[in-house]
Amino acid sequence: MRDVQSGPPDVAIAVDRVGIKDFKLPLVVRDRAKGRQHTVADVELSVDLPARFKGTHMSRFVEALSGFAGELDLVSFRTLLTDVRSRLEAENAHLTLRFPYFLAKASPASGAISLMDYACQLSGEFVGDKFRQTLTVSVPVMTVCPCSLAISDQGAHSQRALVTLRCRFSGFVWLEELIELAEAAGSSPVYALLKREDEKHVTEQAFANPTFVEDVARRAASALAAHPKVTWYQVEVESFESIHNHSAFAGIEGVNAPGNGA
Repeated sequence: MRDVQSGPPDVAIAVDRVGIKDFKLPLVVRDRAKGRQHTVADVELSVDLPARFKGTHMSRFVEALSGFAGELDLVSFRTLLTDVRSRLEAENAHLTLRFPYFLAKASPASGAISLMDYACQLSGEFVGDKFRQTLTVSVPVMTVCPCSLAISDQGAHSQRALVTLRCRFSGFVWLEELIELAEAAGSSPVYALLKREDEKHVTEQAFANPTFVEDVARRAASALAAHPKVTWYQVEVESFESIHNHSAFAGIEGVNAPGNGA
């Protein structure tokens, strides 16, 4: 049959990225407590397209994903991207997996167990023969405003904030490590389930540890800068302000110099 995609385009301009997105894929990720965790990834997969071709072969993306075993690690991720480049005869390839990760979390006073979900993302790309991979996790925390606490006779305003960590690394980094690091940067972690004694504990802990959005970003960045395997990091913190009709945010990006823990 006629291969229309391989024919010449009407406008001979190279396409930087062409592919598929919103493709659902069963995924198995490493779980520090249980060994493995089953989840579902939302996949975005693309390659470059030279100016001489009218279109890419979309079915080959699905074929590559169908051949993926679903076990997520550095080797399998890189192998999948290599396979896509080969199938599509492409120079560059890009893959993003977005998935929820669940942790069983004990409430701080009662010990009641509930599941917390965290939005995670693993992105990788081949640009020529250079491979790069970035891990992202978004973690909710509670913050208490230090200024409000200092100037108020009673209480202070508090809110939920979202700490998003992006990092590149040498070796292996647990998702749990990054989640714990982000939670430690806020006034208090947040929980899916809290009894009365837990609410008392969380509130008192948070008010004893007030933090500006800038403080949260600095604490998280400092911990990533000291991490022995992290080579590059980016911290973004968004505070969903309870007394304003807008959010506050702060961001820090850094590179760990060789020999400085990375």
